[in-house]
Amino acid sequence: MPVLGVIPARLDSSRLPRKPLLPLAGEPLILWVVRRVAAASVCDRLVVATDAGEIAAVVEQAGYEAVLTSREHRSGTERVAEVIADKAFEDFNLILNVQGDEPLVALAALRGAVGRVQGGDPVGTAAGRLEPALAADPNRVKVVVDARGRAVYFSRAPIPFDRDGRGDVVYRQHVGVYAYTREALERWVQLPAVPEERSERLEQLRPLLHGIPIGVALFDAPAAAGVDTAEDLRHAELQLSRRLKGVSP
Repeated sequence: MPVLGVIPARLDSSRLPRKPLLPLAGEPLILWVVRRVAAASVCDRLVVATDAGEIAAVVEQAGYEAVLTSREHRSGTERVAEVIADKAFEDFNLILNVQGDEPLVALAALRGAVGRVQGGDPVGTAAGRLEPALAADPNRVKVVVDARGRAVYFSRAPIPFDRDGRGDVVYRQHVGVYAYTREALERWVQLPAVPEERSERLEQLRPLLHGIPIGVALFDAPAAAGVDTAEDLRHAELQLSRRLKGVSP
């Protein structure tokens, strides 16, 4: 199946205004994300879905494709769903959604999420290794998977819980990338919210708790953090500068 990559990018952010256009290592953040997704070589077509003409102009001037979408969407998933409803994208039945603030996202996560759907899961995502000392951080979303590699639950709490304090619990940090079949994505955005989604503020709990299986591709490296704050932006700048100089992180 050909893969459509969609990068939702909203101009307004409560914690970091105009985030997609903020400079990062000399260029707007959104361009680093587009190039990172393109580097994974899993998308047959790649578009930025945005609510702002400013973002679309930056993307198109750099030689990439942008699509203007509604300002009313409550999530990136809803924005991606609007894109695939356009007849211009009707030939794509496998969609990869990568958040517009993930310039350092692991290529293994992108390829793994797509691979889970190609292997039969209706939704695919990914998770990297998480050091136990960081498991209590609510900004690092944890996931527990079953024997088939499918998600059991996502939480901001440290799961699984180390009841006896033995220190041998393996934590997995969820990476906010999703691959879906067209049918699964269309169903996702039509489902009613669940209480756990509201309390955890994790949209992926909606399809999971409505019975849609989510396959999780695991990779043995720390999951890179997205850019949500000014400190995150400085960290990403440091990491990208090191990469550009050929220095391993």
